[in-house]
Amino acid sequence: MYQMLQSNLCHSIHHDNMMKGATVSFESCKDQYFTLESSPATTELIGCETDSPSYASGLSSNRSPFSPQVSQSCYSDNHHSSDNTYGSPYSSVDDGNEWKHKLRELEISLLEPNESDAADSYDNNCVQGGLTTASPTIEYDWDQIVQMIPKLELRDVLVRCAQAVSDDDIATAIGWMDNVLGKMVSVYGEPLQRLGAYLLEGLRARLESSGSMIYKSLKCEQPTSKELMSYMHILYQICPFWKFAYVAANAVILEAMATESMIHILDFQITQGTQWLLLIQALAHRPGGPPSIRITAVDDSQSIHARGGGLEIVGQRLSDFARSCGVPLEFHIAAMCGSQVERTNIVIRAGEALAVNFPYVLHHMQDESVSTENHRDRLLRLVKSLSPKVVTLVEQESNTNTSSFFNRFVEIMDYYTAMFESIDAGCPRDDRKRLNAEQHCVARDIVNMVACEGVERVERHELLGKWRMRFSMAGFRQWPLSPSVMAAVRNMLKEFNGNYRVEQRDDALYLGWMRRAMVTSSAWC
Repeated sequence: MYQMLQSNLCHSIHHDNMMKGATVSFESCKDQYFTLESSPATTELIGCETDSPSYASGLSSNRSPFSPQVSQSCYSDNHHSSDNTYGSPYSSVDDGNEWKHKLRELEISLLEPNESDAADSYDNNCVQGGLTTASPTIEYDWDQIVQMIPKLELRDVLVRCAQAVSDDDIATAIGWMDNVLGKMVSVYGEPLQRLGAYLLEGLRARLESSGSMIYKSLKCEQPTSKELMSYMHILYQICPFWKFAYVAANAVILEAMATESMIHILDFQITQGTQWLLLIQALAHRPGGPPSIRITAVDDSQSIHARGGGLEIVGQRLSDFARSCGVPLEFHIAAMCGSQVERTNIVIRAGEALAVNFPYVLHHMQDESVSTENHRDRLLRLVKSLSPKVVTLVEQESNTNTSSFFNRFVEIMDYYTAMFESIDAGCPRDDRKRLNAEQHCVARDIVNMVACEGVERVERHELLGKWRMRFSMAGFRQWPLSPSVMAAVRNMLKEFNGNYRVEQRDDALYLGWMRRAMVTSSAWC
């Protein structure tokens, strides 16, 4: 989602020098599972300004950009699962063992008396490693359970469905999803109800082994560029995650390049190029005169559609703006995905100071768990070989890469509940434009993470601790952040809800919603 937002940044910056954000959307094929029966077709409801910026990943893109850690309706204990060893200063996802014990309690409370005795006996005989497994012989009285829906916790039911899917207990999974979960979720409801609607579609797709088909079908009948920018504009206005990426990275680059006369920026997610409009403007007022700037832009077909054309559009916009500011600028194009970049695609000139920008993009690179090519680490080693003066990294603080399906599901639920809560704080719940933005810019990522595996699962986030390991193994050391970087981010957050907060720890910035860390920004050299 974050990438899609970046790709649609508005053109009005030329006029007011402020990023306002744009949006992305998609329309689904007629013969797909992503029906969301509780929601009528709303793709015609645009009605939002289109002169704003955005990132590059929504439902119309096969990649996404970012996300949060503990919230009001989705609180997580401070345990760490075996996969969550690189925690943030906020909180982490619930331990899978605890959830499985809670699920057994829920099951037993819903069974008939004689079935409850059988379940207790089953528990005593089927504990493996301290965890219970689902009984294949339990029969539920669905009519009775449906009557108890008002007393059930949606979060518990979601986890029960995920556990059944994880255990390949198809009958139980279908029973819970069709008889219970489907009646508890709604794209018009509270944050967890809306999220639950998308999680339900992901679970159904996974059961049908159709996750890949659904994920790809979401690109059918892609909306126009104007529609994409309109959808993303909504989220860009009410959520600070994209502005955080730009402001934090630019503050670091300005400091690192304070005395340089020739600057080369290698951007692995250029999208609309709005981030560099802001940097150019700042460099234009540098004491002693502005430096010369050369930008090498990496991009792919997803962003081309989002902005309505190729990188030539971005280059022309940046060149015109730089000329108006009196800043010398060259623009070079590398029209390919970041994973395809090789040393021959990048021109390095003597005397130039290199800054490399990774905004919400590295988590889309396949790592060693997916492919022996391991583009995630290969790309970092390649960048290190270029001897950059500084490298900026912004990523979602979430662990969805190598964790097991069940733990990944709980993490997705925890993270996106906080995101949906933050969206509620900035936009009325009954705003149908907000509904469009969630469906077209967020749901696609959720379906991908729940329904897909292997190379088809492109949303593979890692915690900052894991990124530290990868950068260190590639030969990087962390760049210390000065107080001015934190000051710039805090000043930006004044535009948003007071429940957003930023914290600096171990030379990294954590942007959070309440008690949940959502995004991290760090710099390397």
